[in-house]
Amino acid sequence: MGNYNMTSLKCSIIVPLYNEAEVVEELYLRLTSVMVKTGLSYELILIDDGSKDDTLKRLKKLAAKDEKLVVIEFRRNFGQTPALAAGFDASKGDIIITMDGDLQHAPEEIPEFLAKLNEGYDIVSGWRKNRVDNFVMRKIPSRIANLIASKISGVDIHDFGTTFKAYKRDVMTGVKLYGEMHRFIPALVAGYGVRIVEIPITNINRPSGTSNYGISRTFKVIFDLTTLRFVLGYISKPLHFFGKWALYCFAFSMIIFSYILYDKFVYNIPISVAHTPLAGLGTILLLVGFILISTGLIGEMISRVYFEATDRKIYSIRKVHTKETFLQRKK
Repeated sequence: MGNYNMTSLKCSIIVPLYNEAEVVEELYLRLTSVMVKTGLSYELILIDDGSKDDTLKRLKKLAAKDEKLVVIEFRRNFGQTPALAAGFDASKGDIIITMDGDLQHAPEEIPEFLAKLNEGYDIVSGWRKNRVDNFVMRKIPSRIANLIASKISGVDIHDFGTTFKAYKRDVMTGVKLYGEMHRFIPALVAGYGVRIVEIPITNINRPSGTSNYGISRTFKVIFDLTTLRFVLGYISKPLHFFGKWALYCFAFSMIIFSYILYDKFVYNIPISVAHTPLAGLGTILLLVGFILISTGLIGEMISRVYFEATDRKIYSIRKVHTKETFLQRKK
């Protein structure tokens, strides 16, 4: 595996933030310190995802002094996936690193991600090998979800859920994020022959504040896994998915009607007397089959629209704050 020459490349660090005023300055200082030591050209893209505390205020103060810092201000809280999508769109780096903004991800581990990219990997994914989360509410659901995601996608990593990942820019070309699919980016691109590696990362309790995730996130992950299965297997051929189930319905319906007609013509048993409920079930299965076929055909048309659709964003930016914009405002 050949080395990846990064000396002349630029690195973009993308961090979504929501109500993280207490750690913003420390996060910025630690990120800056780490990136200066790497010797790489870099930019910090911090996204304020509609925070209700002083997060944005503190970010703007930092941006006014540092030309390497870009602060994206959302109009409201959109969520982590739209925030990351905005960061990807705004980034100019050849290498993109994403991480959480609550300091549960240690900026000091970034060089380890860069080292793996330098070995020739396309994606480096963090692995919270020793998690500090609640065993019942977080660890067990996470293990189940990760196991399912691994089986569905064929990507052999343990921790899809962590945001701490590094990507070569060309890997992200054409990737459209929606819902909460950011955690499954490795699965979405694995089919293109992308080389993925996983490295252990430190996992600590939040230094301050409270987690923005609850048990409801577990249910969202279940829905996302369902979406992942459909996207990976049937996004370009939805009729194959719906058609398969339609054939099952048609087959069972034919079996039922064959049995009813057999009794009718061989044993002269009236349908209305002995098989009314069974005939009703056969009719329902037949109708469901036609509905599934129709849904598949509609899906095929929607799929065509999807691949030719306009580039509409899943977020809305109020302002972008940089040192340059602050200087312009003073003039």
